[in-house]
Amino acid sequence: MAQVGCEGCRSGAEDFRLAMAFQPIVDVETGRAFAYEALVRGPAGESAGEVIGGVTPASRYAFDQQCRVAAIEQAVAAGILDTDARLSINFLPNAVYSPVACIQLTLKTARATGLPTDRLIFEFTENEEMVDTDHVATIIDAYRRLGFATALDDFGAGHAGLGLLARLQTDLVKLDMELIRGIDASLPRRMIVEGIMRMMQGLDITVIAEGVETEAEFAALAALGVRYQQGFLFARPGLRSLPAILMPANAARHAA
Repeated sequence: MAQVGCEGCRSGAEDFRLAMAFQPIVDVETGRAFAYEALVRGPAGESAGEVIGGVTPASRYAFDQQCRVAAIEQAVAAGILDTDARLSINFLPNAVYSPVACIQLTLKTARATGLPTDRLIFEFTENEEMVDTDHVATIIDAYRRLGFATALDDFGAGHAGLGLLARLQTDLVKLDMELIRGIDASLPRRMIVEGIMRMMQGLDITVIAEGVETEAEFAALAALGVRYQQGFLFARPGLRSLPAILMPANAARHAA
C-alpha cells in the first residue's frame, strides 16, 4: 500500500518538470569528485527559488519525490556511473511520512538506472524548521540501515547548531558558507572550524566545506584538514551535466 502511495505521488496531477544542476564536492587530495550535489532547477534552468516558490504544503511530498527521481535519472544520464562519485540529494524531512514507504520510489529509480544505492547521500538543512526532531532521527536511522549516507547541510547557520547534531548524528556535515567566507583572513572563523574538525573527528563524521570561492579560502581550509570542499572555485553547477573540476594551481602543495 505504501509503495502505491509513492507511485501515486509520482504520477499525480502536479508535475514540477524539474531539471537538476550538478556541482562537485571535491576531494582536494585527489582532485576528483567525492560526490555531486543535485541542485533543483526549472526545465529551462530557472532558479531554485523560482521552483521552490511554487511548492505548497499540499504538494511538498510530490515535489520531494520528484526531486529524488530527477536527481538520479539525470545524474545517470550525465555519466555519473562512469565515475566513482556519489550522488547527494537534498530532501525535505517534513515531507517524509514513513521513511521505508517513502523511499520505495527512490529505490526503484536507482535499480532501474543501475545506480548503486550505497552511492546515495541525502542532505537536509539545519535551517529547515524541524516539526518533529525524533521523526528526523528515525529517518536518519532508517536510511543508514538501507545503506544510504546522510548529511546535515548549512551547519553553523541555524538556531539549533550543536544541540541538533547531538540528537541527529549524520554521516557528514556541510559547513555553512558564512563560516567559510574570508576564513583565510579571519582568526575567529579558523578557530571555529578547527574546533568543529576536532569534534567531528571524535564523532567519526566527515566534514565538507561549501561555498569555497577563492584560492585563499581553499588553502586555509586545507591547512585545517578539510579534505572535501565545494564551491565556485572548483566548478559552477552544470545543468543536466557533470562539470569539469578546476583545481587551484597550488592544490598539490596543500594536499601533500
